[in-house]
Amino acid sequence: MIKFAFMINRIEGMSRDDFVAYHRERHAPLFTSIPEARQYVKKYTVSHPVPAEGYPGAAYDGLTEIWFESWEAHDAFFASENYKKLVNPDESRFIDMDSVAVMVTEERVVI
Repeated sequence: MIKFAFMINRIEGMSRDDFVAYHRERHAPLFTSIPEARQYVKKYTVSHPVPAEGYPGAAYDGLTEIWFESWEAHDAFFASENYKKLVNPDESRFIDMDSVAVMVTEERVVI
């Protein structure tokens, strides 16, 4: 299983609350609405920082994680017309694309 972690920040001028609402209520439903998401994506999550006493402030405004069974599934999803025409253009409406950090991992559950 291949996991992609996208650490994201909001666009300039967007409040943290508006960013979280857009990510959860607009972008995530758009992402999951395309047939390729159900066909190729094994798991998809969106996360946002919460206050945590004793921990440093968050370095990012959000985290999107996407799991694929294989590189072929990854390639097919991101090459799909629905992703390219619907989902991808929506990303720049709330994400500062210049600050995105990506980590590609092979997840191994330990506990």
